[in-house]
Amino acid sequence: MKLAIITDSSASLTFSESQKNNLFVLTIPVTIDGESYVEGLNLTVEEFYEKMAQSKDLPMTSQPSLLELEEILASLKEQGYSHAIGLFLSSGISGFYQNIQYLKDEFDGLTVAFPDTKITSAPLGMMVENVLKWAEMGLDFETILSKLDQQIQATKAFIMVDDLNHLVKGGRLSNGAALLGNLLSIKPILHFTSEGKIEVYEKVRTEKKAIKRLIDILQEETAEGQYQIAIIHANAPEKAENFKVQLEEAGVNSALPIATFGSVIGTHLGEGAVAFGISPIIE
Repeated sequence: MKLAIITDSSASLTFSESQKNNLFVLTIPVTIDGESYVEGLNLTVEEFYEKMAQSKDLPMTSQPSLLELEEILASLKEQGYSHAIGLFLSSGISGFYQNIQYLKDEFDGLTVAFPDTKITSAPLGMMVENVLKWAEMGLDFETILSKLDQQIQATKAFIMVDDLNHLVKGGRLSNGAALLGNLLSIKPILHFTSEGKIEVYEKVRTEKKAIKRLIDILQEETAEGQYQIAIIHANAPEKAENFKVQLEEAGVNSALPIATFGSVIGTHLGEGAVAFGISPIIE
């Protein structure tokens, strides 16, 4: 078996992972004030947040390109690949997952699977990392898919939102609720549901208490088993570093890499959000 892995640019990947010959990454365009950009090509993450802050309207993120995916799949057989796994952003926040299902049966001689990851960002990168590892170990296709399903079922992310006014822009909160929330210093904690949607998990007063609650949730969620853990932020590196220190002080002794939310989730959350993602370690 020769296995290709395809993902999208919402996944947080290390440089070494992104250079793997059997990994292919679809770009996700974003439009801000009528200008189209591709994150990582003509737009940095920092520039995205800067332009979003200056714009009256929310950025518009497109789905990854169906045509680009088709072209990659068509080329794989020519390159000697027999199997492909596509790991893309959650069906709960994008229609891309539903739109690509027909492609699984379009390429004779190429076995294709598109599991619904129900997540994005750093946890999606963890899934890609594991599939690359399992492929290098020589595991067969069905075993990899089985391990991947276990990982998907136990992967979670919790997010503290800082900017309530941004949630109003996105239609997730009324002006009145945002005004009251700002007066009471409410910081919503969101999470990815089992369907891969982003919904409110709890509402906590003050950022300090919300961060403490995030730490409690992480400890509850990782009490049994071993997990990869990542800290993720929306252009708030100092908050992320402080969160990391507090996690270490609370006894979290896992490696704690820090990633940044790109345009897809950044558009949903606004600037200043801090989060963690966890994914089980499956050998």
